[in-house]
Amino acid sequence: MIGTRSLLRRLRRSERGTAFVEFALTAPVFLLILLGIFDYCWQMYAQQVLQGVVAKAGRDATLEEFAADQEALDDVVEAEVKKVFKNAEVSFNRRAFDDYSEIKPLRWVDMNDNGVQDPSPDDCWEDGGKQGNGGADDVVQYTVSMRFNRVLPVWKMLGQPQSTTLTSTTLLRNQPFAAGGEIAPEQCP
Repeated sequence: MIGTRSLLRRLRRSERGTAFVEFALTAPVFLLILLGIFDYCWQMYAQQVLQGVVAKAGRDATLEEFAADQEALDDVVEAEVKKVFKNAEVSFNRRAFDDYSEIKPLRWVDMNDNGVQDPSPDDCWEDGGKQGNGGADDVVQYTVSMRFNRVLPVWKMLGQPQSTTLTSTTLLRNQPFAAGGEIAPEQCP
């Protein structure tokens, strides 16, 4: 105990002791800011990876060779995402429309009256289109969501959840590879 008191007395008198105390006070704030910047940059990188993969998949989806087998294209997208984010959960959604002007804001109808937005078929969603890849010359809204756990512990320090979900959407028109038909939009009862 005597050694500790003499050390504190010597630190109090020296300028190095002042620098040590200042560092002890500012280091946690500096590290929190630094970890926050790294976490934000990691999420930006994840968003860019997802957008790049979705843009390429959207272009590939409009070609006739992928019209019949969209699951294979989804598998390619998931594999590309998992090259960088190994434990990511990837989900897909396709909506088909006759024309760009047919796309309407999404309207939710609570079919089971529970006040919660449940996925189909429990609740109904309307936007002027229907689920799927559509046919020739149709507009397809291709949305991919990626849920992953954040790497750095800054989420704990800031009171945020560990996992985050990023979404990327692209709109493209299918090639006119066959005679297309009119899309009957899904209607909620």
